[in-house]
Amino acid sequence: MSAAIGLPRMRWRPRLGRGMLIGALLVGFVAIVALAAPVLTPFDPLRSNVRLRLHAPDAAHWFGTDHLGRDVASRVMAGARLSMLIGLCTALATGLCGTAIGAAAGFVRALDNPLMRLMDALMAFPAILLAIAISATLGASVGNVIIALTVATTPHTARIVRASVLVIRELDYVEAARALGMREARVLVRHVLPNALGPLIVRLTYVFATAILAEAALSFIGVGPPPPAPTFGNIIAGGRDFMGEAPWVTLFPGLAVIVSVLGLNLLGDGLRDWLDPRMKS
Repeated sequence: MSAAIGLPRMRWRPRLGRGMLIGALLVGFVAIVALAAPVLTPFDPLRSNVRLRLHAPDAAHWFGTDHLGRDVASRVMAGARLSMLIGLCTALATGLCGTAIGAAAGFVRALDNPLMRLMDALMAFPAILLAIAISATLGASVGNVIIALTVATTPHTARIVRASVLVIRELDYVEAARALGMREARVLVRHVLPNALGPLIVRLTYVFATAILAEAALSFIGVGPPPPAPTFGNIIAGGRDFMGEAPWVTLFPGLAVIVSVLGLNLLGDGLRDWLDPRMKS
């Protein structure tokens, strides 16, 4: 009837907010630089040239050189590659571990209490301090940093997944699936987990950003990937003694960290609003 008299139909169409678009552009830019770093870097990021020690930015060395004469622009590009790799691996590992623990705790009542008490015990420590302790114990390497950050970020992720599963498992379509004789494992995989992905995806964008920032902090204090591996934290740590005479050594990798984390946070905020059913009116 409404179509016959020409009344407009009210439909929800997903709209991407300005912040989400800006975040996606920033993250995309950093990702492209990281992926194309072997091609884009004008110099070898590990090659030193003492004659160009602490050389100011110019047409040849866009971001100047560090105390060993290494090109800072090349090191920042290579650092983006390694730092983004650490952040991505941490987000993926946290997603797998957090989903497994949270789904088991939320869907199997007998496992809820012991698993959540273990998560509470880990959450009793500040995440960065827990990551420092684990990384220092295991030793400085890329793999150990990923393990340390995964352990530090998994408890909160598991709690978010558990909260979603606790709500979804009581919904009518899940009860209908059980009434039809579907096995519990299939109900969990087929009906519960796919509908819990929204909060998890948003959470993992923040884990990605946190991992990049935490890697910089761990490398800065000497428990991250060991030098001369070019990471944001190692580059900043290498220039901290020369901030007065060569501020560019720490300025540009610091800006790279800001752009990466800001882009991921804006993207996460936009995804949260976009995936929120209350925003669909």
